[in-house]
Amino acid sequence: MDYYQIWVDIRESRRDVEFAQHVARYLGHLKEKGLIEGHMFTRRKLGFGPDALGEFNITIMVKDMAQLERTFQYVATRGPPIEPLHAAVFSMVTDFTAALYRDFPDAVRMPAPP
Repeated sequence: MDYYQIWVDIRESRRDVEFAQHVARYLGHLKEKGLIEGHMFTRRKLGFGPDALGEFNITIMVKDMAQLERTFQYVATRGPPIEPLHAAVFSMVTDFTAALYRDFPDAVRMPAPP
């Protein structure tokens, strides 16, 4: 499994629940289309965490890089129905940071020789 990690802040903190709802609709749509395996949405607690990372963390789970690429290609069309869902999320975001992680050790990793 690969994990596309996203950290963000939002422009208006009073709209935090609305932001969570937009993220759920957007990523729910991608899951329904089989473009992602799932997602997790979390918020920093008690202000703990590095300043460089945003208050919100979105983890998008995909089987492999091929699935992630299909997802990016779909979103990049900017056509209906995905663009309104994406815009509802993106328009609220500031301070975007992303990373890509994987399960480890993964199925292809060989142990070091003795």
